[in-house]
Amino acid sequence: MSDVREFLVRSSEKIIGHYQFLLRGVATSDERERFRRRIEQEQRLIDALRGLGQQAA
Repeated sequence: MSDVREFLVRSSEKIIGHYQFLLRGVATSDERERFRRRIEQEQRLIDALRGLGQQAA
């Protein structure tokens, strides 16, 4: 996987970690759902980036 893709994957993993931390302290179900959607979005991005890396190999 290229350095740029690795950087993007690591960045998305950090974002997921931050949202998971925030998720533990949410006050409303709307916030909880928003954070879960964002985590899912970042995970799809990671999957896509890893898929691109596997196709290039």
